[in-house]
Amino acid sequence: MARDTTAFSGRPAELIGRQVAGYRIEREIGRGGMAVVYRARDLRLDRTVALKLLAPELARNDTFRKRFTHESRVAAAIDHPHIVPIFEAGETDGVLYIAMRYVEGSDLRHLLDREGPLPSPTAARIAVQVASALDAAHEHGLVHRDVKPGNILIARGTDSEHPEHAYLTDFGLTKKSLSLTGFTTVGQFVGTLDYVAPEQISGRPVDGRCDVYGFACVAYETLAGRPPFLRDDDMALLWAHQHDEPPPLTESRPDLPSSVDTVFARALAKSPDDRYDSCLSFVAALRGALSGRPEARRPATAVEARPAPDSAPEAAQPGRRPKLPPAWADPVFGHRDRTPG
Repeated sequence: MARDTTAFSGRPAELIGRQVAGYRIEREIGRGGMAVVYRARDLRLDRTVALKLLAPELARNDTFRKRFTHESRVAAAIDHPHIVPIFEAGETDGVLYIAMRYVEGSDLRHLLDREGPLPSPTAARIAVQVASALDAAHEHGLVHRDVKPGNILIARGTDSEHPEHAYLTDFGLTKKSLSLTGFTTVGQFVGTLDYVAPEQISGRPVDGRCDVYGFACVAYETLAGRPPFLRDDDMALLWAHQHDEPPPLTESRPDLPSSVDTVFARALAKSPDDRYDSCLSFVAALRGALSGRPEARRPATAVEARPAPDSAPEAAQPGRRPKLPPAWADPVFGHRDRTPG
């Protein structure tokens, strides 16, 4: 039976006020080549959500549909403060959809367009939040492959020391693999050209270090006000990612220490083997360079073990036998002489 997609084939404005899979669409908040995102009302739980509707032709590809469902479930299982939670993913009337938390605020793309290069403390605060989200995804076997300013949402923070809260989004279209390329099984390339890793372009296997590269391009732009490579056409840009060295960041930001150039040179290395092995490792090095000193991972806080207050006096008395386990624990410890010492 053919799926009815007429409800999604007209102009986006025609969906305003319509109900889709238990959600009433209120307004459009973003769009890309494969999907449109709406602010919507969850009619079952009476809450505001972000509802992403994918192009109908994607649902007609069985392989893509299965991959979408699987990866959405994996992404929904990640509980991380800097990853937009996924509430539901499914298919209705021949259209795939994802319902996510609605984040009040803007995205990094709009912030950079409005503000230009960010102060280094602001860029570092955002970077560490996004890095922790990416590393968490990698631990679950998800490679994002499309890290870009438009996929980083910026909401109001909790206080003056944390003025912004960053969320990484668009995990419903990532690729769960440590051995798959930048091309989907539908034959579509995943990645935005300003931030795409060389191995994605050449079709080589990708892993989390692909996101280290893309994320480093984004971090570079937050400080320089432009991505590492600017070229006149797409082919020249793809060539630059594969073969050209990134210009030193200090050419655009002479106020920053020269050591940041070394950090970005490694993060943007052409070979994944030459990059940082995680996004947080990259950010630790970047923060150290920005502050003028090497920054290592902070060691775990040492906690001194102390006896509980009610047992401390007894333990301090020399020659005193320790208390025996309670009688109900005899099956575990064996029957012992329970005569107190």
